[in-house]
Parts: sequence; C-alpha cells; structure tokens
Amino acid sequence: GVVGRAGIAAYHGTKHGVIGLTRSVALEYAERGIRINAVCPGTIDTPMVSDMLDRGMLKMADLLRDLPMKRLGTGDEIAGAVLWLCSSGSAFVTGHALLVDGGFTAQ
Repeated sequence: GVVGRAGIAAYHGTKHGVIGLTRSVALEYAERGIRINAVCPGTIDTPMVSDMLDRGMLKMADLLRDLPMKRLGTGDEIAGAVLWLCSSGSAFVTGHALLVDGGFTAQ
C-alpha cells in the first residue's frame, strides 16, 4: 500500500485503500481509546510465494535483489509485529501503517 507497480494497479489500489481506511477509522475511534493500525508486510515466505516461484512467475534472484536484508520474511516476523501492535508497548500508536518489509521501502 505504500508503493506502486505497473501492471497491477488494482492490486496496489486496494492496498492503498486499506491504509486510507486505517487512518480515517483511527481518527474516528481515537477518543474512545481504540487504536487502529495496519501491517504492511513485504515479501514473505508463504505457500503463495513458493507457488509463484515454482511456476516461474517470480524468480528468487529478482526478489532478493530488491530486498536489503537479502531474504524473505517469515510469518513469525509478521506475527511479532502484530503482537507488538496489540501490546501496551504501542499504546500511543494509532493510524499507522507498520512496514515489515526487510527494508524494501527504505530504498
């Protein structure tokens, strides 16, 4: 939701929409003490990504070239970010799109 790519505008458009919705709803519920945030994962080692690699739709070398950490993320790493957002450690965080992408968007 924070980048775009040619050829998949509808896909990226929906992600951008989720971030806008997150920010708007966060403002609507902030005074009630309800925090609303979004998690924006990078390329994660999932069955879908594995299938796309197997079918030749993606190439691991291309993925890793664009990832500063030179590896795919894991589901556990996304879960850790979600757990932090659910914890008291993020008590003053709302309306935020948390990037968990191994530095992809930092480039």
